[in-house]
Order: sequence, then C-alpha cells, then structure tokens
Amino acid sequence: MANVYVSELRDHVGETVTVRGWLYHKRSSGKLWFLVLRDGTGLVQCVLFKGNVTAELFGQADALTQESSLIVTGKVRKDERAPGGHELDVAELAVVQIAQEYPITPKEHGTAFLMEHRHLWLRSSRQHAILKIRHEIIKACRDFFDSKGFTLVDTPIFTPAACEGTTTLFETQYFDQKAYLTQSGQLYNEATAAAFGKSYCFGPTFRAEKSKTRRHLMEFWMVEPEVCFAELPDIMQLAEDMLIFILDRVLEKRREELKVVEREVAKLERVGRPFPRISYDEALRLLQEKGSSIEWGGDFGAADETTLSETYHRPVMVHRYPTSVKAFYMQPDPIRPEVALCVDVLAPEGYGEIIGGGQRIHEESLLRQRISQHGLPEEAFRWYADLRKYGTTPHGGFGMGIERAVAWICGIEHVRETIPFPRMLYRIYP
Repeated sequence: MANVYVSELRDHVGETVTVRGWLYHKRSSGKLWFLVLRDGTGLVQCVLFKGNVTAELFGQADALTQESSLIVTGKVRKDERAPGGHELDVAELAVVQIAQEYPITPKEHGTAFLMEHRHLWLRSSRQHAILKIRHEIIKACRDFFDSKGFTLVDTPIFTPAACEGTTTLFETQYFDQKAYLTQSGQLYNEATAAAFGKSYCFGPTFRAEKSKTRRHLMEFWMVEPEVCFAELPDIMQLAEDMLIFILDRVLEKRREELKVVEREVAKLERVGRPFPRISYDEALRLLQEKGSSIEWGGDFGAADETTLSETYHRPVMVHRYPTSVKAFYMQPDPIRPEVALCVDVLAPEGYGEIIGGGQRIHEESLLRQRISQHGLPEEAFRWYADLRKYGTTPHGGFGMGIERAVAWICGIEHVRETIPFPRMLYRIYP
C-alpha cells in the first residue's frame, strides 16, 4: 500500500493509498464524518462512513481537533466538488497526536497577534499560497540565469566594510576585529564575474534601516547578477528579460495560488515588452507636474516611487540619477558626470522599486577617488580596487529584492507576509 502525497492522488484513482497530514477542517452529518486533511501539497476530503469502519474508529473522529496529525488509509475517488478534486473513502485512521486548541481561528485576528504566531500562521491557505509563489519566483530566477550561462557563486555574509552605506550596517564582533552583515553581494560579484564572465549570487542581505514602511525588512533576500563587458543598456535589458521570465513562469505554474491570494491576474497578464525607460530628469518633471516639491538632486522617496509606478501598467525603468544620491561605485555618465549610469526598476500599481543596479566604475583612479570622497576605509577596499588593475572592463549588474517582487506579483500590501519569518524594526520573534 503506497504512501502518497495529496498532489499525487490524481495518479491513484481507484487505488487504496495512505495519506499523512493534519486535520484542516471537519464536519459531520450523522453517519458520515468529512475530514479535510492537508499535507503541505494540497487538501483532500476524507469520508468516514459509519458502516465501513468500527464503532471505535468512527468515534475517534469526534475527538479530533484542528491540526491533529493523522495517517489515513482509503480508496481514492475522483469528485470535482471536493477540495482538490478527489476524495478518500476511509478504511483506516491512525491518530499520531490530538492537537491542543489551535490559537488561529476563522475570526479576525490583529497583525500583532498573527506575527506573534507566525510559526503557526504559515499553515493558513493564504500564507501557504504566498510562499508557494515565492518558491516559484526564486526557482524562476535561478532557471533564468542558469539558462543564460551564468554561474552561481556564493558571496560572504560577513564583510569587512559597507557596500551601500555606512549608516545601515549591522555590526558584529569577528574574533578580534569588527565585521558587518552583508548589505549586498555585489562587490564580490564583480570579482567572480571577472573569473566567469557572468555570475550571480543569491542569498540573505541585511540593512539596519530604522524604517517601519510596508516595503522594508531588516533581513531580505536578493538575487544579484553581474556581467563583464556590459554597459547600462545591457543591464536594463537583462532586468526586463528576467522579470518577463518570472511573470510568465508564475502565470503558468501558480494560477491556483494567485486565486487564493485574490490577485487580479489580468494586471499581471498585461505586463509586456518593452518596459518604459525614462531618465531621472523626465521622472522629476512628471513628479513636479503631479504636485511634488522635490528638486533636482533629491533622491526619490517611497511616495515618489509610488506616484511614478502608478503612472504605468508595467514596470518602469528610471535611469541616470544624480551621482550624489548613488553608491560610490556607480560609473558617471561620460557626457554628464553629474549623473550616474544607474537604473531603478519600479513595479507598477504603486509597488515602487524592486530592482536597483547599473554600470560600475572600471577605472582604478576614479574608484579610489570615490572611496576617499565617501570616507570609506581604503584598506578594506584594497582587493576591490585590485580588480581594476588586472584586465578591467566596463561591467554592471543589479540586485532584485525577492520580497518586494513577491509583494508585487501577489498583490500584497506589506512585505512582512512575503518571507517565512520577517525581521522588522521591532520584531525578531519568532
């Protein structure tokens, strides 16, 4: 007798199988118990008929509580009306544990309560669907870069210095010296790209930003490609290709989950090529026309990004921001050195920035000058400057925050639901 997962029941119609899982819901109609079982791959209704089992076994069902762990054996029957499209006619039922009273109920719970019980909230249908979509997005990222000949090269989590800015570093003790949790794998990516031509890293990144907005987490995951002999237009095209690939994959594989989270799929389906490409100057004029008081040289805040991304039905690429608001390693535009060869990709519907990247400085003298101007420790960046001595080339890349991409694709208001265990400004439990 086969042990099978709920997702495999369609291949076992008419067979007697065993399913192991947790009680999701139950109801009775006298001589029948309808037990809905979940096993992580789906839901199946298990029908317990009084005439088919012993009185003791039938009586057990009355004591079952939500999330009780069970092993159920029965014959698989197709039924389109049932959850998952199949039913199990129960012949045997073994109780592994009767669960205590489950704290998360159908009634409305506050966010603080749900976050306190995040370890249990993950079992709900909505959270389950979100994390399935997250899984698909991550797999699509890897499949995209792998199919393009990129090599995945892991970058360190402990770093000796800042990448994005010294004010958002998490400091830790590394034996007899200070170290910091990585803000990005990008600097190390530049070294691996010089070895492999094009590479990417995928891992957790950390920003000690004292921010409570719906877009910020202290710990989040980024996929970061880097390409040698690439300039800004190449990087913008790569970002567009990747996002289209991800969207196509999610629409192909995760429509059921999108239904569960009540995503308006038509808005995702109408995202197509080419993405609008507008300069910072053009974006600034658009914002000012809509009433913003921002002046040239100011960085766009969340409200500005929301305004811009609500203007388009597809991601918009804003390029050539002022050099003063971008990281030290950004290549200046040779025609207008006051702007950098950089790009932010803003997701539509007000979701704002999901990708940031651009072309890197490839001249050693200019890089050293920028390191000094930003007050960064030269010794910590000695290896990084070394890359410009031995076969330097124009090169570039970007980073995409997985959580923000998940929020947009799922239509979620806050990124706290896009990661299994979010780390926020005042929350590190559970």
